[in-house]
Amino acid sequence: MHILHCLWLVLEFDGLISAVSVSKYFSDSSFVPPLIYAFMGSSRDIAIGPVAVVSLLLGTLLQNEIADPVANAAEYRRLAFTATFFAGITQVSLGFLRLGFLIDFLSHAAIVGFMGGAAITIALQQLKGFLGIKKFTKKTDIVSVMHSVFASAHHGWNWQTIVIGASLLSFLLFAKYIGKKNSKLFWVPAIGPLISVILSTFFVYVTRADKDGVQIVNHIEKGINPSSVNQLYFSGDHLLKGARIGIVAGMIALTEAIAIGRTFAAMKDYQLDGNKEMVALGTMNIVGSMASCYVATGSFSRSAVNYMSGCQTAVSNIVMSIVVFLTLQFMTPLFKYTPNAVLSAIIISAVVGLVDFDAAYLIWKIDKFDFVACVGAFFGVCVCLC
Repeated sequence: MHILHCLWLVLEFDGLISAVSVSKYFSDSSFVPPLIYAFMGSSRDIAIGPVAVVSLLLGTLLQNEIADPVANAAEYRRLAFTATFFAGITQVSLGFLRLGFLIDFLSHAAIVGFMGGAAITIALQQLKGFLGIKKFTKKTDIVSVMHSVFASAHHGWNWQTIVIGASLLSFLLFAKYIGKKNSKLFWVPAIGPLISVILSTFFVYVTRADKDGVQIVNHIEKGINPSSVNQLYFSGDHLLKGARIGIVAGMIALTEAIAIGRTFAAMKDYQLDGNKEMVALGTMNIVGSMASCYVATGSFSRSAVNYMSGCQTAVSNIVMSIVVFLTLQFMTPLFKYTPNAVLSAIIISAVVGLVDFDAAYLIWKIDKFDFVACVGAFFGVCVCLC
């Protein structure tokens, strides 16, 4: 089912890629970095790729340096690759300095709060595709997202899209329920997303629902981009600009990956090696900057799907890379009529189960101060993430 990771990128970054002006290159970021992380990382659950927060941050920082990304596309792209290179250098340096112990300061209560807040935030962001909204906020905080949803209520929602999304979400949740009730049917929720994509794509193609306003994936550019080694800036003013942007983006990307890794490691009761994570994330971004990729890190939504699908090792990233490569090379035309609603439904069904009310209640009973940390992390993600 990792073939869906390629499609999720289209949905997750619809409207964001224009900010980074590298729409041709985000698909490579879900192919090269995951392959490297699989051999070097210590997390069994993290799914590597571009993420919304880092993309927005990188786009904003790049636009501060180059005002018109359209007129200066080549320069803009080179600066993005240079920033990715220095993001990797920053992450690797922290690993070599043995600063991985810092992740031990993330308490269980904070992780539970972060997990719940991130799950709700990700789910609400999918309302764009779920409701068929065309004009949607580029911000990720819950206030901006809900304002955008309700502001579009009278004229921006598409009822056909809602029917498709609601039907598929119900199917996916029912498949998960069956899998939990009967362990022998564990394969039902695992293949549910793939079945949903096939059925919804076929339905839209046959009925041509896209002509009635149902938003579809449409065109996914075919093929892998060439090496970008010769496009990196190693001298001049752009070198300092790229280094400055890369350090900031690298730190944010590292923080997000570590938080996500700790979240799922705690749920499965295994240890995350902080130093190993820093070196792995840094190495994949250094190599990625030379392979037409921009800053990649751990994605909460895709990692959640990894977790809910029963992935046990980082080999899932290898499978994802191979399938994304094959998809980009040969299969992109097949997904032209895939509705965005099904991608939203898949992500919502994956993250909704990660809001752990039982753990939060247990923290409340055991230690009230820990509960405050849990609530603070929850609202910090929901309200302040932007």
